[in-house]
Amino acid sequence: MLGISDKLPEALAPDGFMESEAADMATLYTRAYELGELIKQSALTAEYHYYKDQVDSDERVKELSREFAKAKELFAECERFGRFHPSYNEALERVYEVQARLDEIEPVRKFKLAEQSVDNLLHDVALLIARSVSDSIKVPDNDPNPKGCGSGGACSCGGGGCG
Repeated sequence: MLGISDKLPEALAPDGFMESEAADMATLYTRAYELGELIKQSALTAEYHYYKDQVDSDERVKELSREFAKAKELFAECERFGRFHPSYNEALERVYEVQARLDEIEPVRKFKLAEQSVDNLLHDVALLIARSVSDSIKVPDNDPNPKGCGSGGACSCGGGGCG
């Protein structure tokens, strides 16, 4: 049984609005799916998957990854007590040392570059879509040092303090 609140949107909307809105959403979802397929089929994504497979099958990477996980676990334990833990600096240095050893392996380096390329592509697409709607829409990214108040590389808050 429909309540009065169930009939409200139909009563307030112009004739056919609900149907056209649903059609618009279906079209948007279809186009988004198509865009996702294009990205999946891109050379950047193929390169990403190629190097991911290389990293996943490399025994040196597996061994160093286990070592890295142990080093991070030890550091997390030390970090609970902060810099005053007697092994804090040693544990932190161990994490950096194992990470550096991982980064020396060519497939790891190439995988990270490919991953960054795909991330940049996805961010650029999201930014393009957002900016086509409005300059003030925030677009998140993986940049640890965001620029501007919108974190999308350009100031989007309209305050004029960016730039």
